[in-house]
Amino acid sequence: MERKVSSDHRAELDRHLARFEGKMPRRFARFMGWVRKPSSRLVRVPLAGTLIVGGIFSFLPVLGLWMLPLGVVLIAQDLPFLQRPTARTLGWIERKWMERKAAKRPL
Repeated sequence: MERKVSSDHRAELDRHLARFEGKMPRRFARFMGWVRKPSSRLVRVPLAGTLIVGGIFSFLPVLGLWMLPLGVVLIAQDLPFLQRPTARTLGWIERKWMERKAAKRPL
């Protein structure tokens, strides 16, 4: 049973990432698609770690807080215990984004 729940969260995480990929510029979307492939794990894990560390040191010039969530999203693909909270957070962000977008539309 636990395996099914984990794969459901993995599928939800993949759905959110595919949606974000579709909104990125083509060059970045291709890179993200490549990094998300299972065969790119040896690149994805160190890249995610670097982004997380860079996000922690966001007070330094050039580095930014944006690096932390991106690193967590990337590492969540390889750590099942992070898949559920990451998928839920991305779902929450997507819902809030859509609500805000709908609220801005003129009647």
